[in-house]
Amino acid sequence: MSALLEVDNVSVAFDGYKAINNLSFSIDEGELRAVIGPNGAGKTTFMDIVTGKTRPDSGRVEWGWPAKNLLRLSESEIARLGVGRKFQRPTVFENQTVQDNLIVSLNGNRDPMSTLLYKAGKTDLSKVEELAIEIGLEQSLDRIAGELSHGQKQWLEIGMLLAQAPKLLLVDEPAAGMTLAERKHTTDLLKRTAGKHAVIVVEHDMEFVRRLDCRVTVLHEGAVLAEGSLDFVTNNQEVIEVYLGR
Repeated sequence: MSALLEVDNVSVAFDGYKAINNLSFSIDEGELRAVIGPNGAGKTTFMDIVTGKTRPDSGRVEWGWPAKNLLRLSESEIARLGVGRKFQRPTVFENQTVQDNLIVSLNGNRDPMSTLLYKAGKTDLSKVEELAIEIGLEQSLDRIAGELSHGQKQWLEIGMLLAQAPKLLLVDEPAAGMTLAERKHTTDLLKRTAGKHAVIVVEHDMEFVRRLDCRVTVLHEGAVLAEGSLDFVTNNQEVIEVYLGR
């Protein structure tokens, strides 16, 4: 079986600077993968390409079975195929309850007017309760999202992504700004999420990556520098020189 997502020899330059340089990357269905690398390694541009925000100059990006060419699709079409992205700063509806945030995110084809008039039925409320338990916010369903801690907002946003039933989640630096307890909860949440969904976690916190206990891809100058277990890549001399030794 082919990979769920396959990026092959992709390159993109901005004003002559090659942000991504013949990058090849693949992830299987249900796999958990960490992506690390120094600032400017191409991590954000890589996610932008996968989600359709940036078009590469060359290469191919294929998705699923039978393979679909993501480079021909818009951001919204890629999202509908099952690619979900969580940015570093949580983007939740601050003035709405946790429950309302999850309800509005449930996978469906409601147009804007239908969404405004929508009242959740028993099935949707049951799904929301399951999601809240999964992300650890079952005691906070009636709380206003703006009152949550930074870590809780991150979990809520992950729950909002899961509500859309994605096949792949791209999660950008989830550990940033979290307490130790929140980081532990987040690694546990992402590990539980993998298997049902493929998950790519971009992160700088090496202890967080170690807790994920998954395959690690190291990017440098827009290309894959090393790939394997965390112990394998952190013992790679090139990785030590360009990233860990700084």
